[in-house]
Amino acid sequence: MIAPLLVVGLLVAAFVGFNIGGSSTGVAFGPAVGSDTVSKTAAAGLMTTFALLGGYTVGKNVIETMGGEIVPPSQFSLAASVAVLFFVGLALLVSNLFGVPASTSMTAVGAIAGLGVATDSIVWPVMGRIVSWWLVAPIAAFWVCAVIGRYLYPYLDAKVPLDSAGGVIERRYAGPIPYPARAPGAALRDVVGVVLVVGIACYMAFSAGASNVANAVAPLVGSEAIRPNTGVLLAGGAIGVGAFTIARRTLDTVGNDLTDLPLLAALIVETVAASLITFLSVIGIPASLAVSATMSIVGLGWGRATRTTTLSEAAGAAMAGEEPTAKARVDALAADGKGAGGDSAEARSVPRIGEEDPDDLAATELFDPATTGRVIVLWIMTPSISAAASFLLFEYAPVF
Repeated sequence: MIAPLLVVGLLVAAFVGFNIGGSSTGVAFGPAVGSDTVSKTAAAGLMTTFALLGGYTVGKNVIETMGGEIVPPSQFSLAASVAVLFFVGLALLVSNLFGVPASTSMTAVGAIAGLGVATDSIVWPVMGRIVSWWLVAPIAAFWVCAVIGRYLYPYLDAKVPLDSAGGVIERRYAGPIPYPARAPGAALRDVVGVVLVVGIACYMAFSAGASNVANAVAPLVGSEAIRPNTGVLLAGGAIGVGAFTIARRTLDTVGNDLTDLPLLAALIVETVAASLITFLSVIGIPASLAVSATMSIVGLGWGRATRTTTLSEAAGAAMAGEEPTAKARVDALAADGKGAGGDSAEARSVPRIGEEDPDDLAATELFDPATTGRVIVLWIMTPSISAAASFLLFEYAPVF
C-alpha cells in the first residue's frame, strides 16, 4: 500500500512538472509560435514528446546532481522532499500567473539550497560550480548571439531569406489522418526554413526536458521514494499537461510581447540556447533555459543594432566622453527577415559596419523594455521565494 505522504509527494511533483511545462514551453516554442511557424497546440504536443526524450536520456545526469550532490541524499526524507517540491511549484505558479517563463532550475536549486543551509548540510563546492555556470551561461548566450548579430546575421539574412512561416505549410488528410504538406506557391527555401525552425524548437524541448525533469522529481528520487525512470515519466507527463494549458500565456509573452522575431532570428536563438543547455545538462548542471534563450534574443538584436557604429568610432567617443554619432536602435533586428535576400544584386548587398543608417533599421521594436523588466524581476523573485521559504521551514519547523 502506498503511504499517504508519498501520494502527496507524487501530486506535488506533478504540480511542479505542470508549472515547468507552462514555463519551458514558452521558451522552447515561443519564437516558432511568434513567427507563425507552428500553432500553440502543435507546440504543446511536440514539447511533451521531446521533453520526455530529453529527460529519459540526458536528464538523469541532472537528477543525480540535484538528488544527492547539492545536499546529501540522507537529507531528502519523504517529508522534506514534499516540502522542497511544494516551494518549487509555488514559486513557478506565481511566475506563470504573470505570464513569464521562470528560471525553473534556479527555483528548484534555491529550494534545495534552503534545505541545505537550514540543516548545515549544503555541499558548497557543488553549489559554487552550479552558480558559476548560472553566471557564465547567460553571458555566453548574449555574446555568442551578439557576435552573430553584428558580423554574420545581415549576410545570412541576405543569402538565406526566410520571408515568414505563414502560408508555407498546410494541413492535408490521408483519410482521417492529417499530415503537413507544402502549400501551393510556397518557395522550397521557406519550407526548409520552417522545417529547421521546428526542428530546433524540438531540440530546445529536448534540452528543456534534460534540464528540467530533475526539478520536479530529484528530491523524490534522492529519497529513494521512486526510481529515476518513474520520475522521468511522471515529470514528463505533467510537463505535457502544462504545455497544453498554462503554457499559452508564456507562449504569448516570448513569441509576441517580448520580441518580434523574424524566422531566421528565431532559428539562431533556438540553436544557441538549446546547444548551451544541452551541454550543461550532459555535465549534470541544472541550467536555466529561460535565461539563456532570452539573453540570446537580446544579444542577437543588440549585435545587429551596433552595426551602425564601428569599434574605432565607439572607442573614440567613449574616450572623449561623448555619445557615438550613430546610435544603435533596439528595433534593428525586426527590420530584417523581410525577404531582403531576394535575387537582385541590390537585395544581396549588405552595408559594411558603420555605413548603415539607424533610421533604415527601424521596424517594430525588438523588445518591449517593460516586458523585459518584468521578466528579469520574476527571474530574481522565483528562486528567492523558494529558497527563503524552504530555509524558514526547515529552520523553524522541527517536524521536517
